[in-house]
Amino acid sequence: MKALLLLGMASLTTSAHAGGHRGGSHATGSHSVSGYTTKKGTSVKPRQQTNPDHTQKNNYSTKGNTNPWTGKKGSKSATH
Repeated sequence: MKALLLLGMASLTTSAHAGGHRGGSHATGSHSVSGYTTKKGTSVKPRQQTNPDHTQKNNYSTKGNTNPWTGKKGSKSATH
């Protein structure tokens, strides 16, 4: 029960910071992206992604970062 309560509190904290800035010029947090089906019929699952900003260094898929939702380590190099 405590774990569910902590998880809920963490979700609220993440949601509260999802759209704002915490100093500097980079957006912080993440947002939900709805799932969809491509023209070729491929189903893409809903997911979380980092808020847009002017760098790739803080994206979940960038080397050195870990996606907090899936635990997957980033493998892509930042190009900007």
